[in-house]
Amino acid sequence: VQLQASGGGLVQAGGSLRLSCVAPRRTFSNNAVGWFRQAPEKERDFVATISWNGGRTSYADSVKGRFTISRDHAKNTVYLQMNSLAPDDTAVYYCAQARGSIGSASSSDYRYWGQGTQVTVSS
Repeated sequence: VQLQASGGGLVQAGGSLRLSCVAPRRTFSNNAVGWFRQAPEKERDFVATISWNGGRTSYADSVKGRFTISRDHAKNTVYLQMNSLAPDDTAVYYCAQARGSIGSASSSDYRYWGQGTQVTVSS
């Protein structure tokens, strides 16, 4: 497993979760990291990305103002803070390491992927 995502769970609408992404056997301090999600019977969608130094972030319109991506180089961890969760946010969330230092919304720009963590938001 290249990356490990954790922190998912079941939460009521309006609640919050914080996802974590770690790279147990590699460092991604020089790479952008992104979060994607895939709901049942839907394609994998971009959620957020953060540049190698954390100086640049980008979000899908559907999560802007509710989700925050951040990273801690000392812990080799990237986080996704999710607030004001809604049932439409229910999906498996994946983190991925970009090929370069700046990420994008395209999954093809990401080389290494985690196994995913399930987020379920009840109404």
